[in-house]
Amino acid sequence: MPPKIVEVIENGVCTACGACEAACPLNAVHVDLEAQRRDPDNLTYYVHGAACEVCEDCLACSRVCPVVDGFPEDEFDNVRSFRGGKSELPGQDGAVVSAILKSLFEQGEIDCAVGVRRDENWGVEPFILTKASDVDLSRGTKYTSVPVLAQLKEAMKKYSKIAVVGVPCQAHGAALMRDTMTDKIVLVIGILCMESFTDEALCGNIIPNIMGLDVKKVVKMDFGGGKFWAYTRNGNGEEPEPHSVAIKEVAPLARNPCHHCLDYTSYYADLSIGSVGAPDGWNSIIVRNEIGEKYLNKVKGIEYVDDPKPGMFLIKKLADQKHKNNAPKEGEAH
Repeated sequence: MPPKIVEVIENGVCTACGACEAACPLNAVHVDLEAQRRDPDNLTYYVHGAACEVCEDCLACSRVCPVVDGFPEDEFDNVRSFRGGKSELPGQDGAVVSAILKSLFEQGEIDCAVGVRRDENWGVEPFILTKASDVDLSRGTKYTSVPVLAQLKEAMKKYSKIAVVGVPCQAHGAALMRDTMTDKIVLVIGILCMESFTDEALCGNIIPNIMGLDVKKVVKMDFGGGKFWAYTRNGNGEEPEPHSVAIKEVAPLARNPCHHCLDYTSYYADLSIGSVGAPDGWNSIIVRNEIGEKYLNKVKGIEYVDDPKPGMFLIKKLADQKHKNNAPKEGEAH
């Protein structure tokens, strides 16, 4: 692997977005909790018949790595428009991402999307959506990171109009792939993200130990008001019961690369979507370029409101907070 990629891995700042695995023409990279060279002595990595010795220094992995590419100087210098939106679909807050994907599938504007689904224990895995009904399997925010973009390797062989949904590092990697290697990624939807966790940290520690909850009863997780929220349902038909813990108690348990990330709003996406900045039950929608505007204009089934409250002010406040927390200290490499 090229030296910069090796440095990303050795310094523990690999985001495990999966872009390098998807981009490598020789299958010499495997991504799990971090990218790694395939070990010729570990036969589990021989699924594709590759080992680290086959790397030919083509730099494909380096060109699509969001960490190598770096972070934006100003997260908001490419905002074309900002509004609130909601749909009638079930999902997180306004379920705007679900509405976008469903509508574009139904109109034939996309024939594939890569995203994440979860099981009843909140175990997550990346998967390839190929029809509108698949969107129901991916709804809701999971807060556990998996190498979403690795799915693009297979998706690009079969599909020509691919949408990607991911957190900032994943949106960045997808944008780099589109810029350097493929025209099959037609839309990148980025999610506002302060940090994410491993399954072990979230479902093995935060939910059962810190919050004292049964993960099987949790129906929704969210960040808001300086707290991490988990909502449980007891099967009696009542509204889910909210439980919370201060973010400062769980933030140190986030994945290490999240502590170095300086992108809160998915700067490199075509559309950035989240709950922050919009009223309850709505999503904030940031259109960042002509591609995002083009596809959003095609979507049916979303109700919009201009200048939602509390608005962009709160989004910028949280972005500033993330930058302050994660900016490299004096003399520290980033």
